[in-house]
Amino acid sequence: MTEIPITSENHTCGLVAIIGAPNAGKSTLVNAIVGQKVAIVSNKAQTTRARLMGIAIEGDAQIMLVDTPGLFEPRRRLDRAMVHAAWEGAQEADAIVLVVDARKKRREYLEPILTSLASRKERRILVLNKVDAVPKEPLLVAAEELSAAGGFDEVFFISALTGDGVAELKARLGALMPKGTWHYPEDQVSDASERLLATEITREQLYRQLHDELPYDSAVRPESYKTRPDGSVEIHQQIVIARDSQRPIVLGKGGSKLKAIGEAARKELANLLGMRVHLFLHVKVEENWAESRELYEEIGLDWVK
Repeated sequence: MTEIPITSENHTCGLVAIIGAPNAGKSTLVNAIVGQKVAIVSNKAQTTRARLMGIAIEGDAQIMLVDTPGLFEPRRRLDRAMVHAAWEGAQEADAIVLVVDARKKRREYLEPILTSLASRKERRILVLNKVDAVPKEPLLVAAEELSAAGGFDEVFFISALTGDGVAELKARLGALMPKGTWHYPEDQVSDASERLLATEITREQLYRQLHDELPYDSAVRPESYKTRPDGSVEIHQQIVIARDSQRPIVLGKGGSKLKAIGEAARKELANLLGMRVHLFLHVKVEENWAESRELYEEIGLDWVK
């Protein structure tokens, strides 16, 4: 196991909360700053459910990036837990980064977020994302309006997908980190356990391969994670769905869809973990899984009434 670096008088370390509405590009940005994948990405909104931390190094600074669930108007218990996780991730942060999809012209959905941010004491940074798809003049107008509404200290224009502007943002975040000992080894890129990471990778494939066929009332539950004598890892997971009518969607003809989901997740996990992976998936119908306190704990969310 890698040792934590020897403390240097030049070391700085701090926490940055990445917040925003669903599908603004928060997870893509966290991955871009870290320099490799630590958070799952999907075109579907509300992909991130729990708080996941990416860890980036910028010179002598260790930046702990909290990738939070999207902020939106909660309707169900799961929604409330996700929004709670987002704001909790911003508590005591050294900087809060609000990521906004610059392509969206109507921004009424941001009003509650901006109101909450305006009264916060943390340093607030506005990041307009996906700017490669927007003319310059509307960008500047949006930046001015949003800055005034949220009391932002700084504004950055980036494309998390292409990497444009990310290096400048990372350098600035590094400069903002306070003096302090690094919390993690230099080569550690996430605080997520391999067990949780494995369920997130499978959930990402569930979204990617089923697109809009499967609603959000699904989850991936970890069952077991063990190392075999040959050094490979054996993982068993349960895909939880709310209705029996969804089972054929997940399974596919002759189990072909479930096999494809498992194979894609297995390959990505093997690449991330640097070892051979044996992944076993099965489907379970649990109508009220979104009311299960135990499952919330398993997927990294607090139980919120």
